[in-house]
Amino acid sequence: MGSKIRWIGPFFCLLLALPVMAQEMSPTDAATRRLAIDIFKQLIEINTTDSVGSVTAAAEAMAQRFRDAGFPESDIQLLGPSSNDRKKNVVVRLHGSGKQKPVLLIGHLDVVEARREDWTTDPFQFIEKDGYYYGRGTSDMKDGDAIMSATLIRMKKEGYVPSRDIILAMTADEEGGTSNGVNWLIKNHRDLIEAEFVLNHDGGGVLADHGKPLMMEVDATEKLYGDFVLTATNPGGHSSLPRPENAIYELADALTRIEHYQFPFELNNITRAYYERQVSMATGQRAADLKAMLKNPPDMDAVARLSKDPMDNSTMHTTCVATRLSGGHANNALPQMAQANVNCRIEPGHSLEEIRLALEKAVADPKVKVQFRENTGVLMDHGSDRHSYVPPPPRKEVFDPLERVVAQMWPGIPVLPNMSTGASDGVYTNAAGMPTYGVSGEQYDRDDVRAHGKDERIGVESFARGVDFYYVFLKGVTGQ
Repeated sequence: MGSKIRWIGPFFCLLLALPVMAQEMSPTDAATRRLAIDIFKQLIEINTTDSVGSVTAAAEAMAQRFRDAGFPESDIQLLGPSSNDRKKNVVVRLHGSGKQKPVLLIGHLDVVEARREDWTTDPFQFIEKDGYYYGRGTSDMKDGDAIMSATLIRMKKEGYVPSRDIILAMTADEEGGTSNGVNWLIKNHRDLIEAEFVLNHDGGGVLADHGKPLMMEVDATEKLYGDFVLTATNPGGHSSLPRPENAIYELADALTRIEHYQFPFELNNITRAYYERQVSMATGQRAADLKAMLKNPPDMDAVARLSKDPMDNSTMHTTCVATRLSGGHANNALPQMAQANVNCRIEPGHSLEEIRLALEKAVADPKVKVQFRENTGVLMDHGSDRHSYVPPPPRKEVFDPLERVVAQMWPGIPVLPNMSTGASDGVYTNAAGMPTYGVSGEQYDRDDVRAHGKDERIGVESFARGVDFYYVFLKGVTGQ
């Protein structure tokens, strides 16, 4: 038995669990687990970084997997912008009965940069050790690509006919670059991916604390991504004749002010409900702080204590952090320019220009210019007015089967809609009118999130259970 969420208006309250029908659960399929690991390894060892990698190579490898599984060529599309032959996407369709409108599964094949000298292992070698799989993309998100692919191949081999077409799009440039695959498909081939709703494996999952499952999170909204560039310029000169005016020092002072600036505390309807549900689960000081934080007005001392945790801090605030730095032109010359990239993850309801102005105010130095960086790399003196999307309404066909499988696989933990503190391709599908939910069956520990970092990894058992979960969940979503 587990928890059952009933939605009231845009949000929810907890009810008693409904019985889980044993026949809806399917036994672990060893062949599918092996296939998923095989695909996972293949993808990790294809470099798909923006700088030197090829998403096309990964997309072609996946297309061949589906051909080998019996998908007709007409249901496998390999396509992308003509301007970059490294950025092709693969779209696969498993035909259903047509009783319901299609569901779209999305996952990105590209990964962030990784240098061998920064890692303990080779980031582009799939390595299993100490109960984990290591490699760039093991948690963001070639694991999800492998799980979704193995699930569709299993369904095809079983002759499963879903109630709706299942479309899988694995795409380019979610992590950066100028050829975002989901956006390109929506603009150029929307007919291939048109769906009633979207399931994004790049979000959600079972949150654990030192291995103990706490809750199943579903990303019901997400922060807005934005890059801003700080630039200090100076006439420069000979390094033997230093002056107080120095572009590097001026930039360093500006970055220090940003380091110490905190955006205001705020909760939206999703994050407030998320924390309200956590109160009964928390103990000790955290429980007291959650109660105090949820008061009106909030106890700001409690907010400060909770904000020491990176996950809570990112949930309750817009965050901006320096991620890249460059400056100077010669070892024996005073710098003529120093520049830094500041990456922001913005709470829903705030525009990119609003955040640019806030950074400009925090820097408080007219000698340091604050600009918005477009995805194309172009710097602009005025940021976009784009905001994060409004949370989509809940759908029974997503949450009912999710609750059932969670109650079976992780008895006693709740299913909680949450806000992703990162950003995903859901921003494009939601904007296109296709409600999007971040759903994954993999467990991750709140103190071991390594996506985008050194020695990225996912637990061996977490991945295996994620494979089992996704098959049962997707069958629940697409059952007759």
